[in-house]
Amino acid sequence: MAGAGSRVFISHLSGLAVFDPNGDQVGRVRDVVVSLRIGGRPPRVLGLVVEVIGRRRIFLPMTRVTSLESGQVLTTGVINMRRFEQRPSETLVLSELLDLTVIRTKTQEEVTVLDVAMVQTRVREWEIRKVFVQVGRVSRLRKARGETLTVDWSELTGFSLTEEGQGAANLLATFEQLRPADLANVMHHLSAKRRAEVAAALDDDRLADVLEELPEDDQVEIIGKLKEERAADVLEAMDPDDAADLLSDLPEEDAERLLRLMEPDDAASVRRLLSYAEDTAGGLMTTEPIVLEPDATVAEALARVRIAENKPALAAQVYVCRPPNETPTGKYLGTVHFQRLLREPPFTLVGSLVDDDLDPLPPDTPLPLVTSYLAAYNMVAAPVVDEADHLLGAVTVDDVLDHLLPDDWREASLTGAESEAVHGR
Repeated sequence: MAGAGSRVFISHLSGLAVFDPNGDQVGRVRDVVVSLRIGGRPPRVLGLVVEVIGRRRIFLPMTRVTSLESGQVLTTGVINMRRFEQRPSETLVLSELLDLTVIRTKTQEEVTVLDVAMVQTRVREWEIRKVFVQVGRVSRLRKARGETLTVDWSELTGFSLTEEGQGAANLLATFEQLRPADLANVMHHLSAKRRAEVAAALDDDRLADVLEELPEDDQVEIIGKLKEERAADVLEAMDPDDAADLLSDLPEEDAERLLRLMEPDDAASVRRLLSYAEDTAGGLMTTEPIVLEPDATVAEALARVRIAENKPALAAQVYVCRPPNETPTGKYLGTVHFQRLLREPPFTLVGSLVDDDLDPLPPDTPLPLVTSYLAAYNMVAAPVVDEADHLLGAVTVDDVLDHLLPDDWREASLTGAESEAVHGR
């Protein structure tokens, strides 16, 4: 992946081959999906439209893109082959922005968009920052030969969201910088109709983050109003333990229908969690801890810990196991804590650093014992291992707190925080 600050002109992505983690070509890039914002703010790049076999077009989130270099696109994880459907809050760069006539505010002259460039931010998101334009209108039949120049996105008007009449999109732009928990505060106090509009306008990853912070009743209401294919996409984007909690609140036939629509690997993780009692280590755990083989180096471990998508509690340690590295893994060997990684040379093998003094938790460990384990050993996460020593997942302190607090703690928290979230405090 290009580093933070790297600039990629989107026209150069058109037609690039897309490869999965095994090196097999899955398709070619046909467009780039962005979310426009009000006030001249740079649009956020959501993902790529990829044409696969049979001329089917699918959506590839930018979070699944690991590299845009060497004239190809590399992905990580399973690619969702469901057909791409553009949402009202989304704009296609190649189809809708190029050749568009807009106004350069500095000179109030008309310019034509020839290309746009996206830049990766420090938090590993992509934004449209630069626009390559030609002065004057450009006819598709006869190209004018006016001056060409590259300007900042904020210097142009005519294609960003207007302040009026944008419905849910305008509301989302107002609260875009809010943390998921704070946006959940806002949505919780909206009318059911307005809440559904906002949910429909959010992208899958953002909606998944917000759903994890909402009370159960709101989660069930929102997921029930989405199209089933979209609901399955959102469940895939959620942490498996949160997705399992949500599905357990749905009627059994509805939950099973959504599980069948999910990607098999994602559904398998959620089904495993649903097989355990809710108040046990197996029911509380996440199936996506950081897992490394014993011959991995400290440098590799720290690189995995640094990934922004990792929650702090999961990034506090890595689990060393024999392959396979996906849960349930091969034989669990032990844990290496983040502080230990910082004290060792980068070339040291993690297999030589494992802490195997503490016994891992069986999946049927009841909640009180899980709580005592974390408190007694000052841990923020604990490994969950089956009878054959396969790592099944990890229980984190935030998941334990969710189950220790009163059932209505989210409603109470949202009510108390509403005015602070609305006023940006």
